[in-house]
Amino acid sequence: MSDTTALSNRQSKLSPIYIIGMLFFIFGFITWLNSVLIPYLKLACELTTVEAYLVTFAFYISYFVLAIPSAWILKLTGFKKGMSVGLGIMAVGALVFIPAALTRYYGLFLLGLFIQGSGLALLQTASNPYITILGPPESAAKRISIMGVCNKIAGALAPIILGAIALKNADGLKERLEAMAPAAKLTELNELASRVIMPYIIIVIVLLILAVVIYYSSLPEIDTDQEDETTAVNNTGKTSIMQFPHLLLGVLTLFFYVGAEVIAGDTIINYGSTQGIPLNIAKFFTTCTLICMLIGYFVGIACIPKYLNQEKAMKISAVLGLVLSAVAILTTGYVSVSAVALLGLANSLVWPAIWPMALAGLGRFTKIGSSLLIMGIAGGAIVPLAYGALAQSLNPSHGYLVLIPAYLVILYYAIGGHKVGRPKTSTHQQL
Repeated sequence: MSDTTALSNRQSKLSPIYIIGMLFFIFGFITWLNSVLIPYLKLACELTTVEAYLVTFAFYISYFVLAIPSAWILKLTGFKKGMSVGLGIMAVGALVFIPAALTRYYGLFLLGLFIQGSGLALLQTASNPYITILGPPESAAKRISIMGVCNKIAGALAPIILGAIALKNADGLKERLEAMAPAAKLTELNELASRVIMPYIIIVIVLLILAVVIYYSSLPEIDTDQEDETTAVNNTGKTSIMQFPHLLLGVLTLFFYVGAEVIAGDTIINYGSTQGIPLNIAKFFTTCTLICMLIGYFVGIACIPKYLNQEKAMKISAVLGLVLSAVAILTTGYVSVSAVALLGLANSLVWPAIWPMALAGLGRFTKIGSSLLIMGIAGGAIVPLAYGALAQSLNPSHGYLVLIPAYLVILYYAIGGHKVGRPKTSTHQQL
């Protein structure tokens, strides 16, 4: 093979990874804006704790609703066009924030979040299996870890950027609002709500530009309906995705994992404020959580599969999650908040491990299997609501009790759940 041909082959492999990495950056930026939106909308729309966590419910429940339709859309459009459509849907959702801010109507904010989540559901249904099968299965967790770095760098930046705008002088405003007359209070709240208009106009423009870039990109299509010889033999007689118990257990695990990840990232700002920490400091806590996740991703990139296999990494993550959850529950103040932030480290290698373990050997069932896993992201809608209910009825630190069963499920899947009903010789389809 000539040097020119070898270079061309390397470029054809790297280019899709760069493009998918750009998409994962967008996922992270849009998703982790929620950590600021929760305390921001709680103040601007005068919400209770449980009502504020409808932010995560509206955003993540869309994954459950749109996951199966996303698979149908991808069958019609293919991966590349489907990604462009997803970006366009996200732009529509961001656009809804403008009338929501002008009217200060919480229902419109929730609608915008639902639409954004719907676009992300389509994007994630396409991009996660794409990066999983874009190379050898044993290094899939490493590739997804690289995507996670893109995702979490964006996620670390998002709350700092939006927090600097939406939560500027929020502590002083909270004190002033308590003493204000109704008319003056209304004026202040309307001004607060209007702060998100310009950021979301910029988001709309960026999403539309990216939709066009992806549409005209060199991203190749992958035919997941074709199976390699071993996978085809193992899947002889399989007629339904329900005949893959290791996938179904993977969906359940992903449900609890996403719930745990969202709690660690999206509750920590509001939780910090309940511990007497000013919002102008607490607004950086989500970034701390995501920096911990970044550290974990770098560990995964360096160690998987050379020193650490996917199953062992997931076991370590689950045990660390259990320990840190206990610390968060049993302590208060900065110690408890630090334990929540460190959950980012515990969470970092779970998502990269679940996808290749759950999709192993699905062959022609890969698209629908991916859709079911995307449905599992609805854990980000349900589990934080459970946290909010416990935090409101007991106390904020005891709300983290919901993390204990979540990490126990993750530990079970790492130990044996991923092997249930799975042929020992099953492999992923490779590009």
